[in-house]
Amino acid sequence: MIKIESFDTVIFDMDGTTLNTIEDLSDSVNFILTKYGYPNRTLEEIKSFVGNGVANLIERSIPDGRNNPNFENCLSEYKDYYRDNMQNKTAPYDGIIELLKELRKKNYKLAIVSNKFDKAAKELNTKYFGGCIDVAIGESENVKKKPAPDGVFKALKELNSTPKKAVYVGDSEVDVKTAQNAGLICIGVTWGFRDRKVLEKMGADFIIDKPEELFNILKG
Repeated sequence: MIKIESFDTVIFDMDGTTLNTIEDLSDSVNFILTKYGYPNRTLEEIKSFVGNGVANLIERSIPDGRNNPNFENCLSEYKDYYRDNMQNKTAPYDGIIELLKELRKKNYKLAIVSNKFDKAAKELNTKYFGGCIDVAIGESENVKKKPAPDGVFKALKELNSTPKKAVYVGDSEVDVKTAQNAGLICIGVTWGFRDRKVLEKMGADFIIDKPEELFNILKG
């Protein structure tokens, strides 16, 4: 059995793990689709499209993906629209705030590593978790999107921590792969955008159904 009682760092995914962002993501995508006269996508479709970064979200949402002549315009306009509307319906999942406060009280080092564009990740972190999570890393020119380990390594550096002292918490196959690529133990969560079968298939080290169950694992 994996023993992690000596770990002092917890890195979280954002969408589907700490924040329920799906309605704002869906509304923003459909705003762009409507503007260009394309069919709208359902909430379940958008949920299946997220996790691999904003460019892939738009690619999967518009007809003909990156071959669509309006792809770049849709991507740019989506970013602008989402930036102004990403706090309309978004909220932390039940139990997340309490979890973060307790982790902070126990002196865990905390970070978010997301496939959102970096500015959005930082703004949402400040808005919802500013008192608990100091470091938020998103996709940028200098940080490749997950499952590349770049964001995790950058967060660990800013936290003055190492892979051997950290766990990664996320809801998707991308998160499991990210943890594996970075050499971190992965704790999958079932309340987000993927189900338990996906996490089991990808090889998550642990799977939890409620935020407070994280403490059972951290205690070793």
